[in-house]
Formats: sequence, structure tokens, C-alpha cells
Amino acid sequence: MRAGFARPPRTAAPMVRWWWFGPSVRRDELDRELTAMARAGFGGAEVSYVYPLGPVEHPLLSAGFLADLRFAAERAAALGLRFDLTLGSGWSFGGPHTTPELAARKLRWERREIGPGPLRVPVVAAWPGDALVAAFVGAGSLQEQPEAWQPVPVVDGVLEVPDGTGTRVVLLATAQHTGQNVKRAAVGAEGPVLDHYSAAATDAHLRAVADPLLDAVPASLLGSVFCDSLEVYEADWTPALPEEFARRCGYPLLPVLHALAADGPDSARVRADHHRTLVQLYEENFVQRIQRWASARGVPFRLQGYGTPPATVSSYRFADLPEGEGWGWKTVTQTRWASSAGHLYDRPVISSEVWTWVHSPSFRATPLDLQGEAHDHLLNGVNQLVGHGWPCSPPDAPGLGWFFYAAGAIDDRNPWWAAMPGLNAQLTRLCWLLRQGDPVADVAVYVPDEDLFATMGTAVGGSLDLWREARGRIGDGVPAAVRESGLDYDLVDDDALAVVAPDRYRVVVLPATTTVPAATASWLDHVSAAGGTVLRLGSSVDVPGAVDVVAEDLAQALLAAVAPDLALAPDSPDLGFVHRHLPDADVYLLANTGPADRTAEVTPRAERSWWAVWDARTGDVRRTGPAAEPLVLTLEPYEAVVLVLTDDEPAAPTVPAPPGGAARVQPLADGWRVAFDAGPDEPVALPHLWEEQPGRRHHAGAAVYRTAFELDGLGPGAVVVLDLGSAEVRDDDAQPVHVGMVGPSYRAAARPPVGEVATVRVNGVDCGLVWAPPYRVDVTAAVRAGQNRLEVEVANTAAGALAADEHIGPLAAASEERHGRRFRMQQLDRALDTVRSGLLAVPVLRIREP
Repeated sequence: MRAGFARPPRTAAPMVRWWWFGPSVRRDELDRELTAMARAGFGGAEVSYVYPLGPVEHPLLSAGFLADLRFAAERAAALGLRFDLTLGSGWSFGGPHTTPELAARKLRWERREIGPGPLRVPVVAAWPGDALVAAFVGAGSLQEQPEAWQPVPVVDGVLEVPDGTGTRVVLLATAQHTGQNVKRAAVGAEGPVLDHYSAAATDAHLRAVADPLLDAVPASLLGSVFCDSLEVYEADWTPALPEEFARRCGYPLLPVLHALAADGPDSARVRADHHRTLVQLYEENFVQRIQRWASARGVPFRLQGYGTPPATVSSYRFADLPEGEGWGWKTVTQTRWASSAGHLYDRPVISSEVWTWVHSPSFRATPLDLQGEAHDHLLNGVNQLVGHGWPCSPPDAPGLGWFFYAAGAIDDRNPWWAAMPGLNAQLTRLCWLLRQGDPVADVAVYVPDEDLFATMGTAVGGSLDLWREARGRIGDGVPAAVRESGLDYDLVDDDALAVVAPDRYRVVVLPATTTVPAATASWLDHVSAAGGTVLRLGSSVDVPGAVDVVAEDLAQALLAAVAPDLALAPDSPDLGFVHRHLPDADVYLLANTGPADRTAEVTPRAERSWWAVWDARTGDVRRTGPAAEPLVLTLEPYEAVVLVLTDDEPAAPTVPAPPGGAARVQPLADGWRVAFDAGPDEPVALPHLWEEQPGRRHHAGAAVYRTAFELDGLGPGAVVVLDLGSAEVRDDDAQPVHVGMVGPSYRAAARPPVGEVATVRVNGVDCGLVWAPPYRVDVTAAVRAGQNRLEVEVANTAAGALAADEHIGPLAAASEERHGRRFRMQQLDRALDTVRSGLLAVPVLRIREP
């Protein structure tokens, strides 16, 4: 394990989503970009075919496009890169092959207030494909809803409302197409989104899109085929639903269909049965069919299984590779939805889409942002990162070139790109390590699917997104209490309990649960019988021995039931961990998720004889010691380290301990000069902020700062470190989400002393590159007694170039004129908000003598 951590395989390296706009690509550029990915330490690319940004010679699935795809796959294989394919353009799946019979549908509800007397209303479809599926009448008004409903027949195309007394309400349920077309579609991919509840619709898509892709790129060249997040808006109907509902639930749907939109005695039961049937149809007719198709073609199926249709945690059991997205290690994220499924169903590799919207708009993300968000995903239990993403851009595109409308642009147009290999090496180590052994989680947080099925739905003001509904029901307080108590958790649902032993978790939390199936009630009884603790958090489910607890006391109740897996003293809410257990070791990833240093005495529950601290950035062993020796760790902002516990004495540290005693500090405040690009040196005073200098506001690139310093009295064994300064908490926004920016944008809440990456050279010797705290470089091997020459090369982001780019607006407008509106660029006018480039503090030398 030590050797694997020091030099992990490329199979654990982060991948990138590779956007092909149009699709319009050039093979020389495909070759160049794949080579750049490999050199930067990425593990592969997932190709995603999206909207055009220029003329398209080879539309999606044309012979020219498929030949380009095969070329890219073969070149990726030659470079040792994984190559994944998305099974459709944009999202959700669909296209010109999706006929009206196969398109996504929804129920539209209409209420009409009428008076007494009979009424005959011709049933006329307002739009092609509309079909009245049920009608009801009840005594009451639009202000005072009826308490009971009677079906209204349709005879020879006429709605026959019977005679009655007083004011009444007619309730109409019409099945209609959602009207949703494929979002961000490539040329040739335009068309309706398919019906994910229909096997015929899925099969048509596989024949029209998936088969041609894999005929062009065989499984031997592929890592996986991929389906992005489910975003089929409002889709709660399929023509076969009445038949399927009756077969599964034991009673007809149409006579009680009113219960989906109007409250009544049976509404909860009907709604629960309706949404459960939708889940089953999605699983059987979409997920399972694609997985079987992929298996027959010899390639794994990777799925982001959340959204609409209402996928459950356990719906992932029909995919080979679960994937999530979303950062926030103390909330119920989509990442946790996927990682829980991976743990429950023994999927060793669990991926997550990272850097979506990172520090938006595009080209503002820094390596520190990428590092901080990536650690957050790892704390959620994933061990494969898929960066969002890499825009494929023609080499002759003007300005910054082509980039996606909303996402981080993670490619070599970023001036800080020299930091990417080091960052990828660190993340590869951590992802590889988190694939070893088994995940450790003491707490199961129950997802009350039956309650959610009974209350969700667009007809009653909710959503069809089960993850969203579950997050609202569970709340952020539950996962926060678990994590801040030094514990970890999985989400569990009813289907998962069929494969989960009752003694797997020491604590089960029931959040606001009122109804569970009989099998779940029995499983909960066995949890208590096995010595586990069931905590009812606003739950009325009867479980023998269960403990009722209020939200404010949840952390205390957890710790009364189970000792912390990893205790941190004093309490350090920014410090998170994830634990993997092996027969001969316990491994903890610890990460500081905040913008300030954190120091804590770390006490693991796992009983081993020795501990060792491994450096995620270098792969080195920092420290070792016996278990009886207290372990105090200080983590820099957004830093991650690895704690390894073993029974055998570990090898000695590979990083020598620094000399003891106080450091001699030598400020380097004078004599600085700076040169931008190939220009001449100019005198400069530090701190030096480019955005405040005439003509430098939009500079995107590098500048070299130079000075000289005298170093006297340097004895043998002395260590000399150049300290560029400390990170500070941002005063413009102390939270990772930047207020006013589009999307759930992650941003590290630390203001660095260098904007954004610094390469240090002393006397012509490269000493190191820094992009994250601590901004310190050991220059011992390069300094000498007497005069020394120091160069600090600073590279910033491309935000300035983005702000000055006069081409992206006309490019987007031309695309819209040629192909219609398929996207809208994010808030490019905010490109320079809070950007700070340059050498932003006075460096100092820190000299320690033996």
C-alpha cells in the first residue's frame, strides 16, 4: 500500500469531461489535447457532444463524426488514457429518433368550477398527443375543494357531466408531452427527450445512438458508457402506466387518479403507489435495459442516478459504476446518494462529477479551488473524480477560444497550468488509497421512501426528484451532527435493507418517518436485537427499544450509542475524514475544508500499535509513532493528509524533521523588479496587485519577480525556506459560495499571498512550485553564502483575458442565429470580480540551524 500510494496507477487519476462542440473537431487538435491531458496527469476523458459554436461538417453519428471518435479513442489508448462515451447528446437522452409515441409525458391537471345541471363537453386535443385520461366531478368550489370525487365518463368523444345541485368542480387529467427537447443538443441530436418509463423508447435510443457509437468505438477501447443526471422535467406519466399500476398495486389507477392532485382519505396511498410504480418502471425499462445492453457489448455502464424520473438510492444497483455530483460533506448531496449506493451494493469504484460551476464564470477557478472541492467529494465517499470539464477548442479560434457555457474550463489555456500535474498526482494518490479495503460507516440514515412517495409530485407543489425530497425531509442538521461527532454514515432505503445485515450499522436514524414497509419494520427490530440503536428523530414508527431524540440532541445521542470513529480535540468543524478498513491497516483521509489552520489531537477508535502520517502532496511519510504517543496534527487551509494505523512498526519517515529552535527571519522587501511576458524589468514595490497597475488589468499569464539577497552565517545542516506569506480568510465572501454568481459555485474562502501560482528559482535552480497553503518552498539546496539571486514567477488565472474577450459574445450570437438558442453564456460580466493577481505579500526567508 505504501508503494501504491507513492506511485499510484493512472487508473485512479481524475478524468475530464471532454466537450465536443458541434460536434466540430480537428484531429490535430484532438491529438494535442489528449497529449496535454496525459502530461497533466489526467487519467482519461469522457466525451460529451454538445451544442455547436461554429459550422458543423460532420453532424452527430455521421460517418465523419464516428471516424473522428474512433481516432480519438485509439489515440487515447496509445497515451494510456481511459476513454468513455456518453450515450447521447446533451441531456436528457432523446433526439430525432424519439417519435411522439416514445417521448416523455406528464399529467396536466385542470380545474373548472361549474353550476348545477348536466354538461356535455366535446373532448378536443389542444396539442398533438394530448389525451384526456380521467375526469371527475365533486361538490364544492375552487375555493372550497370537494371532499369526494365521482368519475365522469367520456362517451363518443364527449365528456358527460351528470346533473347535480349547487356549485361543483370538474377535475380533468390530461396526458401530454412534456415538450422538453434535448438540452444543449449537438447538430443532428435535436428532438424530444425520451420516455424513461418505456422499454420501447429506451430500445429505440440504443439502436439509433448507442449501437452506432459502439460500432465505431469497440469496447476494447472504452472504460465505460455514461448517462448524465436525470433531468426529465415533470415526467410522471407513460401510456402503459394504468396497466402497470394495476398489475403491481392490485387495484385500478384511473378511478382514483384524482388522489394525485386532490387531498382525500386515500391520497397518500395512491400517491405512494403511483411514484413507486414510476421508480420501478424507470429501473426496469431504462437502467436495467441499458446495463444489459452495455454488458452484451462488453463495457460497464456508469450512471448519475438522481433527478427525474424519481430514482432511489437503490436504483443504482442496476448500474455498474455509480456516479454523483455536488460538494458539501456535511449535507445530503447527490454525491452521498451515489456513494451510499456504492457502499451498499459493493461497487468498489464510485465516481463524482467535480468542478461543476467551480468559481464561476469560466477561467476563474484556481488550483486551490480545484483542490478544496475535490477533497470535499472524497469526504463524501467517492474514489474517482471526473472533472467538469475540458472544452475542445479549435487552435485558430479567436480570443480565448471555445468554452462551455457553465463550468470550470479545466485545460491548458489556464496560465496556472504548471500546477495541474502536481494537483492531479495528489488526487490520484488519494483516490487510489480510498479504493483499498472497505468503507467504515457507523450510522445509517434512513431515507423514508414511502413517506416521500406519498407527499411528492408536481400536482401538489412538490417535485419528482426523490433525492431533493429526501434532502428536504432529512435536513442538513442530521448529516452535520453525524460528521461533527466524528462518525460517518450511509443513506439506506427499503430495497437496500434486503441485502444489508441488521448488525452492519451501530446506529440507525429515522428522520421524520411515519410509514415503513413490513420488511423494514422487521429489519429495524433486528437492529435493536443485535445491540444497535435506533434513533427516532420526529418519527412515529414503532420500533422496540428505539430512542426518541430532538435535533438539538442528536450529536449527544449518537455519541451515547457509539464512540467516535475519529475524535478531534478541540472540536474542529472544518476537519473531515473518511475511513477505510483493511485486515492489516486502518486508513483515514483527513482534510481541512476551511480557510484557516486547524490543529487537533487525533484519537482513532481503531486499535492498532503504530501510526504514520503520509503526505498527500508528495507521497512521503511525514511522521510515525507508537499508538500510545499522542498524535497532534496541524492542517493548513484545504490541506489533506493520510493517517495510517498498523500493527507492524512502519518504515522511518522519508521527510527529515526540521532543525529545532526558533527560525531566523529575513524579510525580502527591497530591490524587487518585475517583467511581464518578454518585456523589460521594472522596479516594483510589494505587495504588487496587477489589476491596479496601468495596462495590466486584463493580463492573463505570468510575470517574473526578481531580487537579490545576502545570506551570511549559514552553518552546516541549516534549512532555508522561502515563505511567500499566509492565506487569509476572504473579506469579500467568507463562504465557499460566491454570492451573486451563477450555479452552486464552489470557491475556496481563502485569500492567498500569491495570485495564483508561484514557481521559485534561486541562483537559476528550480526549487518548487506552490499553489496552496503552505506557500513555502525549501531553497536549502540552492542558496549559498553571500549574494543570491531569487526569481518568483507568478501565474494567474485567465479571468482577465475572459473579461477582455470580444469574441465569445459574437460567437454565441452567431451560433444562436445559425442553430437557434441552445445555451446562454454564464455571467461573463463578472469575470474580474474579486480577482487578485500578482505577488501579494513580502516574502521572507526562514532559516533554522541545527
